Amino acid sequence: MTEKKSSTNRRISVLIPNYNGSSTIGKCLEGAFSSAYDNFEVIVADDCSTDNSVEIIKRFPCRLIALDKNSGASKARNAGAKEGSGEIFFFIDSDCVMQKDTLAAVNKAFDKNAIIGGTYTKIPYDDSFFSAFQSIFINYSETKKEAPDYIATHAMAIDPALFKKAGGFSEDFLPILEDVEFSHRLRRLGIKLIMNPEILVQHIFNFTLIKSLRNAFRKSLWWTIYSLKNRDVFKDSGTASVELKINVTACFLNILLALISVFAKNALILAAIPFIFAFNLYSNRRLIAAFYNAKGFLFSILASLYYTLAYPFAVGAGAITGILKHTWGF
Repeated sequence: MTEKKSSTNRRISVLIPNYNGSSTIGKCLEGAFSSAYDNFEVIVADDCSTDNSVEIIKRFPCRLIALDKNSGASKARNAGAKEGSGEIFFFIDSDCVMQKDTLAAVNKAFDKNAIIGGTYTKIPYDDSFFSAFQSIFINYSETKKEAPDYIATHAMAIDPALFKKAGGFSEDFLPILEDVEFSHRLRRLGIKLIMNPEILVQHIFNFTLIKSLRNAFRKSLWWTIYSLKNRDVFKDSGTASVELKINVTACFLNILLALISVFAKNALILAAIPFIFAFNLYSNRRLIAAFYNAKGFLFSILASLYYTLAYPFAVGAGAITGILKHTWGF
């Protein structure tokens, strides 16, 4: 049974892990302390940074927990949660900037019997092409379902007692996706996952073409390994969506048909390519509409071309590497 939401301003513990985030942690904390909400604390767990992150963190009226060795984001989040005194734990990342009304939205949406998720603003902090592409893509992918497959830690609200009962984030896991594992673990215990698109943080990507493709490769690699272990490779799961899987499949299928056409010396085989491309665009029409609604016609054309003609190579390469790594463990 869903608990009736309160109109009172509950105390919120904003929990931020940081590792060598000197280029973003200052902006993250500025955003947190610019909140219009009046009842919160900020706890930063620094994962033994080697840059000047700690010096920057100390400029703000937050609580700093300094880990004695680099142990990963999960341990940093768990360390911060152990010190939280709020009625709500709200996890964000050190490269995310809360909006003035983010915490108010968290308080309004809070449910003791659920994990509440937010997402990125459509327009990122750094409004370049590749950063905007990524922010819109993630916003669309995470908000298209009210009951998502997972809640990401860039905007995750949870009852402290529930978090502690679940044992926190797994500290012996893959380098990323600990929030996916945590979400799936709690859902198996009967806990609801709820996406609230009013809970927004603005991400700092600083993406170039190379950084965008590298990110796609890395995410795809670990998603593939986790999905193979979890036996849900074909699941519609956030950014690992059915649409993205169709997009990658269509791209590689078209390449295969082109190669077959060359070796078979049969140009008729190429006739299938426009139909496959059209099917792919139709399957991804809502994402393309999201590009258009956020940034207009020209951006939607360029973003769609990047998504269908370049992005699949990084995602596909990551998936192949993930399969090989999972199968042979290299």
